[in-house]
Amino acid sequence: MISGETGKAWGAHFIGDGRVRFRLWAPGESSLSLRLGDRDVPMRAGEDGWFEIEMEDVRPGQAYEYVLGDGTSVPDPAARGLAGDVHGPSLVLDPLSYRWKHAEWRGRPWHEAIIYELHIGTFTPEGTFSAAAERLSHLAAIGVTAIEIMPVAQFGGARGWGYDGVFHYAPHNAYGTADEMKALIDEAHGLGLMVFLDVVYNHFGPEGNALPRYASKFFHQEKETPWGAAIAFEKKPVRNYFIDNALYWIGEFHLDGLRFDAIDQILDEGGDPHVIVEIASRIRARFADRHVHLITEDPRNLTALRHQPGPGKERLYDGDWNDDYHHAAHVLATGETKGYYSDFAEDPLEKFALALAKGYVFPGKPPAGEAHPAPCLPSLVSFLQNHDQAGNRAFGDRLISLIPADMLKALMTITMLSPHMPMLFMGEEFGETRPFCFFTDYTGDLARAVREGRRGEANNFGGMPTGRTEKDLPDPNAPETFAQSKLDWEKTESPEGRGWTGFMRDLIRTRQRFIIPLLAGAREGETEGRVMVAERGLLAVDWRVKGGARLHLRANLGETTARILPVEGDIVHAEPEGAKGVFAEKGDLAAKSVIFALSAM
Repeated sequence: MISGETGKAWGAHFIGDGRVRFRLWAPGESSLSLRLGDRDVPMRAGEDGWFEIEMEDVRPGQAYEYVLGDGTSVPDPAARGLAGDVHGPSLVLDPLSYRWKHAEWRGRPWHEAIIYELHIGTFTPEGTFSAAAERLSHLAAIGVTAIEIMPVAQFGGARGWGYDGVFHYAPHNAYGTADEMKALIDEAHGLGLMVFLDVVYNHFGPEGNALPRYASKFFHQEKETPWGAAIAFEKKPVRNYFIDNALYWIGEFHLDGLRFDAIDQILDEGGDPHVIVEIASRIRARFADRHVHLITEDPRNLTALRHQPGPGKERLYDGDWNDDYHHAAHVLATGETKGYYSDFAEDPLEKFALALAKGYVFPGKPPAGEAHPAPCLPSLVSFLQNHDQAGNRAFGDRLISLIPADMLKALMTITMLSPHMPMLFMGEEFGETRPFCFFTDYTGDLARAVREGRRGEANNFGGMPTGRTEKDLPDPNAPETFAQSKLDWEKTESPEGRGWTGFMRDLIRTRQRFIIPLLAGAREGETEGRVMVAERGLLAVDWRVKGGARLHLRANLGETTARILPVEGDIVHAEPEGAKGVFAEKGDLAAKSVIFALSAM
């Protein structure tokens, strides 16, 4: 199995002939036992706080726990599956039990990525891996080439976004088994879809984390993240836990990539290299024969991890979520300026144009002495919505419910046909209007703390709508908040749903035909953009692309018809379709119209 690559593997591993090796790092314990069925067997103490034992005749699916010196039983933090909730026994799983149908799959190159973010629990009415697999043909038919799954690591309760996972190796059993998750990935590969998984390496969730009982050194007592004690990545067993986890997901589950949540909070100040660099290096070395794509979420807007250096230097990360693009577009479209949007309140059209041409509105400031090249535009994942931008709003409302349809179509056209890498949030492709709210499954003080914390998030993402108060906020712990966030698949068969789906399919076809070929092998400077016009609702951006060609964007996001800078070359897409003839004849664009054109140098 592809885990334990570091040689100090956590967890339970089959080593042949029904033998399983169990290993746990418990530096706070002087003795430790393995509870397997009705037996408690003392484990051998090794160096540096490790405990280990090999057992014979272990059955796949057998439950086990570790017993501390005081008699307390705890689950395995590296369990591949859990028998019940986060407080119960772990399960020994056979990594070879699933038979792959598309084992020959090697992925797709990054420049072909058209990403679709989804949450397993709300993507379908059933909320399972198996049900999600049945919907993938819908995405493939539209032209999506990659799905990005929100975190599935087991967390407390049955409902949640997944960012509070405490068992990083265990797919949440509310969604199904590990083999059912592999079957989802297998089905995607058969349809030509890549599968990325969101992983959270910056903290453990607030419920079910037993590590402090026996491995307090796993965490820093003096350093904090927004979600609790920082992780002590400078300690080798801790570092290996996460390196092995990344290798495990890519190797055993045949995933095509990982998206790393909030890497600015992965605090590895003494790491040489930083753990986020070492993870990428290990993945590149281990899976050199596959297209594996690594994506960051980094609000610092740094570019060094994605810089493609000269010969002999390895590539690290492929993409970064571009919040600047979203924020500028959102303020431009909605006029909201509270919270995170305040920095984009002044001249949002100019900032949107800058994001399109240069990538970031506010480039990051790297540590002294570190290189900080300009971003390569195809390394930026840009979007009009994602789980954060919808779900952290007071009532989880989507952009389609906030702005007119013609403005949304204009912005979507720009997003899908720019040299950035586009990402859709589930339901956008058929005009979903159901909200996507924040939901959890906590009780007692923890439920109360989460409920109160949502008020601050709502203020950061647009604030409270007129006429609504904090008393109206949906309760994150209420089952109906979760249920109301599920996609309404019946809408795909409605005239409106079919209209949106056709619109998205046409955009993606244009991207596949004209834009994607321009992005293959793009490096710094090869997608350089220039803002030509950004005033009075008019937007003109030109990009220099592959082979010296130029991609031209002309848009009128204002309220009245206006003349705009002409373009050379051929018009490859117009929204609405009738805008093409008027622009070609007079150079005019009606309100909420967009033109893309290509010219050779």
